[in-house]
Amino acid sequence: MSVPFAAFGPGIAIVTRTDLATPVAVNIGYAQDLTIDFSGTIKELYGQNQYPLVQARGTIKATGKLKAATISGIAWNNVFFGQTLAPATGFAWNIQESHAIPGTPFQVTTTNAASFDADLGVTYSATGLPLQRVASAPATGQYSVNVGTGIYTFAAADTGLTVLITYTNTIVTATSQSLTIANKLIGVTPTFQLDYYTSLNQPTAQPFAIRLFSCVGNKLALATKLEDFLMPEFDFGFFANAAGNVFEGVFPQIS
Repeated sequence: MSVPFAAFGPGIAIVTRTDLATPVAVNIGYAQDLTIDFSGTIKELYGQNQYPLVQARGTIKATGKLKAATISGIAWNNVFFGQTLAPATGFAWNIQESHAIPGTPFQVTTTNAASFDADLGVTYSATGLPLQRVASAPATGQYSVNVGTGIYTFAAADTGLTVLITYTNTIVTATSQSLTIANKLIGVTPTFQLDYYTSLNQPTAQPFAIRLFSCVGNKLALATKLEDFLMPEFDFGFFANAAGNVFEGVFPQIS
């Protein structure tokens, strides 16, 4: 008995920026699921009877959803933002860096003070209670910080207590890049081509491939929850390219 053609699993999804002089293709990142939806409007012509005499289809709305298993700034930029990634730059978190408050002048120099970026708060190690940031001359339970030097100043009364400082520092590394989202004019729209492939492992492989020629992302959702992975989800619409093509599917069957 022959096995009918079927598709199984999430397959491979690759997006390619089409609004650049040199197209940039990237695997969306271990696709988890892909949904393609064609939805047309139907108009009915009625006479004196209950059911229409004829129906005609009007415009068709073509949309899709794609969920990824990994975090990729390149994919996010290709699908939704369409801006510029800055290579080898970014910022790093320093979470609850422990320091004992010394005597005069009651100042703590953070480990990465030379590249200090931003203060993210201070707590007492013993109680977990937060200290309040002030501009200068801190009293008990307060602190000030010089963001130019990464030096924290505390109250004299807190001498000897241990505090946990959380802050960020800038980094320059060949293994990272950053994406800063600028407020672009309305109408600036990155477009991309979506290629999808899947194959059911049978005695004879039966690949199924589709191509959406011109796509525009309209939603990027990031949701985290306890005991689960972050899986970015992309919503997009697709439409005809310059050649008038919207969709192409490759089926392992002969009519």
